[in-house]
Amino acid sequence: MMMDLGAGSGWIGAIWMLLFWATVVALVVWAVSRLSGPQTTHGRAEEILEERFARGEIDAKELDERRRELGG
Repeated sequence: MMMDLGAGSGWIGAIWMLLFWATVVALVVWAVSRLSGPQTTHGRAEEILEERFARGEIDAKELDERRRELGG
């Protein structure tokens, strides 16, 4: 014997189904973005160059040359 939950019960089910699929899509988008890795490493490369310059591993001329290479 089935119980009739009223006219609004169809909407409740539809809302739960929509929330379920929205969660699935959000998780897939999040996973793909996490697995694709960082989109840019340009900023980190410049940080490394500046650290090497500060330690005296490279001179100003080499720092400028490598910055130009990174830029284009």
